[in-house]
Amino acid sequence: MSSTDKTMGDSKAMDDKYNVEAAEVLANEAQHLPITEAAPIYEQLLTLFPTAAKYWKQYVEAHMAVNNDDATKQIFSRCLLNCLQIPLWRCYIRFIKMANESKGLEGQEETRKAFDFMLNYVGADIASGPIWMEYITFLKSLPALSTQEESQRMTAVRKVYQKAIVTPTHHIEQLWRDYENFENSVSRQLAKGLLSEYQPKFNSARAVYRERKKYVDEIDWNMLAVPPSGSYKEEVQWMGWKRLLAFEKGNPQRIDSASSNKRIIFTYEQCLMYLYHYPDIWYDYATWHAKSGSVDTAVKVFQRALKALPDSEMLRYAYAELEESRGAIQPAKKIYESLLGDDVNTTTLAHIQFIRFLRRTEGVEAARKYFLDARKSPNCTYHVYVAYAMMAFCLDKDREIAHNVFEAGLKRFMHEPLYILEYADFLTRLNDDRNIRALFERALSSLPPEESVEVWKRFAQFEQTYGDLASMLKVEQRRKEALSRTGEEGASALVGSLQDVVSRYSFMDLWPCSSKDLDHLARQEIIPRPVFSPSFQWLAKNMNKKVEKLALPNGPGSVDKDYTGLISNSTVSAKVVNPDVSKMVIYDPRQKSGIETLPSTTSSGVPAAYSNLSNPVAAIVGGGMTNAFDEILKATPPALVAFLASLPVVEGPTPDVDVVLSICLQSDIPAGQTGKLGTSSVQLSGGPAPTTSVLSGSKSHPIPSAASFKTTRDRQAGKRKDLDRQEDDETATVQSQPLPRDVFRMRQIQKSRGGTTTKARGVTTSQTGSASYGSALSGDLSGSTG
Repeated sequence: MSSTDKTMGDSKAMDDKYNVEAAEVLANEAQHLPITEAAPIYEQLLTLFPTAAKYWKQYVEAHMAVNNDDATKQIFSRCLLNCLQIPLWRCYIRFIKMANESKGLEGQEETRKAFDFMLNYVGADIASGPIWMEYITFLKSLPALSTQEESQRMTAVRKVYQKAIVTPTHHIEQLWRDYENFENSVSRQLAKGLLSEYQPKFNSARAVYRERKKYVDEIDWNMLAVPPSGSYKEEVQWMGWKRLLAFEKGNPQRIDSASSNKRIIFTYEQCLMYLYHYPDIWYDYATWHAKSGSVDTAVKVFQRALKALPDSEMLRYAYAELEESRGAIQPAKKIYESLLGDDVNTTTLAHIQFIRFLRRTEGVEAARKYFLDARKSPNCTYHVYVAYAMMAFCLDKDREIAHNVFEAGLKRFMHEPLYILEYADFLTRLNDDRNIRALFERALSSLPPEESVEVWKRFAQFEQTYGDLASMLKVEQRRKEALSRTGEEGASALVGSLQDVVSRYSFMDLWPCSSKDLDHLARQEIIPRPVFSPSFQWLAKNMNKKVEKLALPNGPGSVDKDYTGLISNSTVSAKVVNPDVSKMVIYDPRQKSGIETLPSTTSSGVPAAYSNLSNPVAAIVGGGMTNAFDEILKATPPALVAFLASLPVVEGPTPDVDVVLSICLQSDIPAGQTGKLGTSSVQLSGGPAPTTSVLSGSKSHPIPSAASFKTTRDRQAGKRKDLDRQEDDETATVQSQPLPRDVFRMRQIQKSRGGTTTKARGVTTSQTGSASYGSALSGDLSGSTG
């Protein structure tokens, strides 16, 4: 098997014809093949990726390598105007220079025209700096046989420089320096005036370049144009191009409108190289042209778009709309006819839109004639009947024709519930209650029960609005009997409920019960009731939404009891326990500042920090400090109290973590003394300590006073060998040990005392008691874990 056959076999093996990885493999292999074998591969790749400039460049370079000038020119004519990429155009100018190198003055003139042609198309590219430099170098190299020719050459060079220095490119600063040197070499006196004139323009272009570069850097210039798949990379590129286009449309350089429009066109053309299969980009491009007054150019853009995306109905309708808006009726009609095609593949929507177009442009009779033909089409659906009937009723004011169309369609689409509902809406507009009931009866007699749910629902709604009580109850009972046979509800559907009353007597967003009752009834539906539940649950949900928007009547500090159940979900199971918002309290930010030091105690023996700690919850509930809260404060270790006293005043429900951490690091948290129970623990002067902890219910010992505290600095002065002895001593207190440096070491220390009774600064932990753990900073034991 030859290499060409192998390569083509790989191509046929591609599951996705826009497989980028497979295309790259083919392109790489084609570079190593003779041009006769590589040409079919390139043609195949460029059929799938017609805007892939890198593939065009490889293709044309393969022909240039064998001096196939005719094929090279043909390829350039196919790709240059659709691929505005600098590497491809530099390849073009290289070919032109080679082809005209031996032609003397005629060849130099052809090369100069090629440079002008190239800069006219890609001179605005941010990467076009080397092209400007190359053109200037070419002009300087032209021979000048007389003073007049020298002057003409200098004038040509000056013009190119002046265009280059006002174009935002990567090399704009280098071009400006070269221009300064050029002018000074010609005439310093003339240079002064010219440089002062172009200095502000250069500064503006340089500023725009810096801004544009931010947008350009987001774009992948090697991306292949593939249909949108919704991938993250594609979305990023789409957004990047959108931002660049918006930037260019803002005319950041404040240039004249013609030059600004030219730059916007260039950006759109470059964008379409990569977003070739995005209909919104084509539409935006054409619409921008139309709004700018270039309707003919917009038409050409639409024609290119339909060539790129021949299956896009959206673009065809947009194109036809543009033609119709400017009075070009026949071109617009041809576009609609292209949508119709043959009867087999014509969509229903195309029939409908063409009927409307004929009604607008040629009158009622043309639309009627086409409708009579369209209904014979094998793919004509009930939508065509509905659209034509409503057009005749609303636009032509001919209710008789509309009624006849609906009746004619009923013979074909009696099995379509949506058609029945549309016909019922039409009869409702006519206030023809007799025919509405007849329609429902005819439809329900032919529709199977599982497809008649919406029709029964609309029938019941009609009787609730227009019927009497007997007819309303009769229809609802019939509905239950009919739908109970579907197996979805069973016998439970035949039993009436209060939900049925709520559904019957509600109107729009008005309900015959309170939100609390509605929520209660929704939770009562233990057995699913598909026929009635959706509407009832919809009522409950929407009523909850409505009440949630109401302001609380008694101010921010209270909640009305009538609205306590509104936050629960009406569709959840009755087993779910919902919070009672009436028991909630509102956060009060009015707090006192904490105490910086703990030098003294109150008269009751409790450290001063206890009495100064703010308690907004207690203040709201009881108006003051309760006995239970006092007991909690007494059982709190002094180190924890010092930590709490160091915290700042909180202005909201969530403190600033960084502020809290900085205070913790700067605070000097006191630590308890080392010693045995009974020698280092001192009773508070205010009286004996409580015998039972409020927090855990376990026995508790007195809490040391502030006089027994030592600073953290003293506690950390112990040596490592003392720590080792304390770990071996089971009677040593937790406070006597320095703070472990990691969680693992703390667990090891606690594990070594797991089966013994540890005396820890006034708290006893036994095998049958509860272990209490407190501050992680000091190792105090305060709370309880059973």
